[in-house]
Amino acid sequence: MSPDEARRRPPTAQQFVLGELRRAITTGRLRPGTPIRQDALAEELQVSRVPLREALKTLEGEGLVTYKPHKGYCVVMLSLDDLREVYRIRELLEEEAVRAAVARLTDDDLGRIEAAQEEVERAAAAGDVAAMATANRAFHMTLFDCAGRPRLARLIRTLWDTTDAYRSMYYGDAGNRERVVAEHRAALDALRRRSADDAVTTLNVHRDHAVAELEPLLDA
Repeated sequence: MSPDEARRRPPTAQQFVLGELRRAITTGRLRPGTPIRQDALAEELQVSRVPLREALKTLEGEGLVTYKPHKGYCVVMLSLDDLREVYRIRELLEEEAVRAAVARLTDDDLGRIEAAQEEVERAAAAGDVAAMATANRAFHMTLFDCAGRPRLARLIRTLWDTTDAYRSMYYGDAGNRERVVAEHRAALDALRRRSADDAVTTLNVHRDHAVAELEPLLDA
């Protein structure tokens, strides 16, 4: 491990492993349905099996991994019904968050959302799927946090966690990356005009496009 990595490493082994596993799942490095090889992961992360098991239990509680007797842990594979349910709940919660955020939005808030969008566009142009997934999440969560409703934001984050791996699959297509950039720009335009209705409509379309593209992947 490099000195920089050591400085960034969380204070406990469990927190470190939890962060690394969550990142591997949400960026698509560990794809849905992938078995989690505990021995190999422990060696790769230079930790014992104890913090790894504890981290996996936490991820199981978050719905990111599942455990099967005699088979061990694997990354959760959603069904079409699961995906549709998650996105429907997101639609309801995110509309509430967007409307509350628009009512409180400041120029500084807009600046932070715009900065996140610049990262989205940079990653999209480079075809960097992992960076785009991270930047996209920052774009949306920055907006939701502007609502000033931390419990609502936490619920939305939990729902995002369950589908982040699929979102990375969505970004693997260049056409989808271009669509995301265009839809984010339209949402930003609505936010600049402080039009909650237009922002909600644009983000609903944005969400629906993702579901439509992901459905064939899950069906396969």
